[in-house]
Amino acid sequence: MTKDLLKLLDLTGEDIDKILNTADQLKYNQKHGIPHDYLKGKTLAMIFEKNSTRTRVSFETGMFQLGGHALFLSGKESQIGRGEPVEDTARVLERYCDGIMIRTFAQKEVEELAKYARIPIINGLTDFCHPCQVLADLMTIREHKAILKGLKLCYIGDGNNMANSLIVGGLKCGMEVSVACPEGYDPDPQVLEFAKSDPNFRFSLVRTPQEAAVGADAVFTDVWASMGQEEERAVRAKAFEGYQVNEELMALTNPGCMVQHCLPAHRGEEITAEVFEAHAQEIFDEAENRLHAQKAVMYLLMKGNKE
Repeated sequence: MTKDLLKLLDLTGEDIDKILNTADQLKYNQKHGIPHDYLKGKTLAMIFEKNSTRTRVSFETGMFQLGGHALFLSGKESQIGRGEPVEDTARVLERYCDGIMIRTFAQKEVEELAKYARIPIINGLTDFCHPCQVLADLMTIREHKAILKGLKLCYIGDGNNMANSLIVGGLKCGMEVSVACPEGYDPDPQVLEFAKSDPNFRFSLVRTPQEAAVGADAVFTDVWASMGQEEERAVRAKAFEGYQVNEELMALTNPGCMVQHCLPAHRGEEITAEVFEAHAQEIFDEAENRLHAQKAVMYLLMKGNKE
């Protein structure tokens, strides 16, 4: 693996498999009370320019369970939020900490942080991608289905950071990936170019959710308006009308098809309350696995730092 986790495009399928296998072992250790304080004495700086419940709690708890310590840095309260250059923040924090997790808007900011910091940088979310969430998603599918290769992953909704990372992660793990987005809301061109880069990839971008859902083994969706897009809410509600995961859509999928949602969910919009509750176990398994997948990332990236 590389020094950092900036985006799934940087990883190989073998890298992803290694992270998932490590996450499985760390989850087993946690559930069975087996000590795993592999990052004892290490510190993770957590920079939040976008608020979050799951990201903060899962990283902070995960670092504690690994024997280390996590520091919360709000973008509004830190110097990076007051205009300090990213390269200066990187070179200061590397003197204090053993790793940095950042949840922000621009992917460029994460890449710049990694360029100037000698310690591992972990992307907790950007507008371009959400690698930690999708690692947890893949972990959850594998827990429920035993395999990833050969399964069909379907995504319904906005071609946002979740769509981008699901496409990359799914294809690198040998899955078929089908995405349904309205015109004008497609995934990032860089991701679509990647999806065309290998003749063995099975990828389709369609306009109707029904077409995407046929034969799916796991259906994903996300909110229609992400953080920072609140002013577009009314326009997006109209554009995404019909892009809902409901019982009619699920009837087109394979028997035993899973439903995944990165949360928070807006019942009655991108997913019905009935489908959400019918698949709540899977969805909250997915939420829990953020903890275990991120612990694997921190362990693999930070265990050798400054040793």
